[in-house]
Amino acid sequence: MNDRVFLFPGQGSQAVGMGQDLFAKSEFAKKTFCLADEVLGYPLSRICFSGPEEELKLTSNTQPALLTVSYILFTLWGKEPMLAAGHSLGEYSALLCAGVLRFEDALTLVHKRGKYMQEAVPVGRGAMAALIGAAIDDIQAVVAAVNLDFAALPIDAGGVRRVVNLANWNSAGQVVISGEKGAVEEAVQRLGVKAVFLPVSAPFHSELMLPAEERLSRDLDLIEFVDPRFPVINNWQVQKVTSAAAAREGLKKQVSRPVRWHETMELLLADPAIARFAEIGSGKVLAGLLKRAARDKNRQLQIVNIENLGDIEKSA
Repeated sequence: MNDRVFLFPGQGSQAVGMGQDLFAKSEFAKKTFCLADEVLGYPLSRICFSGPEEELKLTSNTQPALLTVSYILFTLWGKEPMLAAGHSLGEYSALLCAGVLRFEDALTLVHKRGKYMQEAVPVGRGAMAALIGAAIDDIQAVVAAVNLDFAALPIDAGGVRRVVNLANWNSAGQVVISGEKGAVEEAVQRLGVKAVFLPVSAPFHSELMLPAEERLSRDLDLIEFVDPRFPVINNWQVQKVTSAAAAREGLKKQVSRPVRWHETMELLLADPAIARFAEIGSGKVLAGLLKRAARDKNRQLQIVNIENLGDIEKSA
């Protein structure tokens, strides 16, 4: 019986050097990186392998880079899951690997997605903050109160609405909020908990991303989608996507809505038939979140990371 679930990482998991061993030792990887360079019209492979880090961290580069590496690793490993999920950008990787999109189309979409998200809010006017140890009910109450209080204030000189939203519910103890910089700072102050402001270029998964969502939706409508070979849990509803139409709608809706990762892990851990997980791509962020969630439920799982050819050989 297939009891394996694949997880695909999102922005923040990138690292200079990722994919370099794949390019050096795999003809498929080399062809795929070269195709990515051709489709995008710039050397994505060079940015992945050599950086500099600041260039790789640009949203419009990070997203196609992570997608490309995850796709290559999935293809080289050659295994199929019973189910998959991806964190934000990772939802594209999961759908790509499920056969919903062509690689060239997925690559173009995530490059545009990054560009649109960056352009939706002037640099420096948005912020994201990870809250450590705050209860979700308290966060939601404070966010609602800040938005109510700030609604009476005029839109700032940069034309940015003064709002803050829940952006990522990553685990029981880690929630990220996102929005206009002043509103995010006010929410952090009212909560009085430890907060880490993230080094990101835009307030992702907030209402301020609606212009990006509208632009991306038009592009998504022009791309052919097919039904997935295996179900993919979407970010905005935490539901299993089994049709092309649902896959397209999920990618539209996730831009300005929260990534409900904690609920996704709860859904997976509630199924006793699921025992094996693999995070496919750069980094170990999702594996770490899953391990903590599993400990809380006394679940014994087999969790592997597939980041390079060595991992593939060990997990054959």
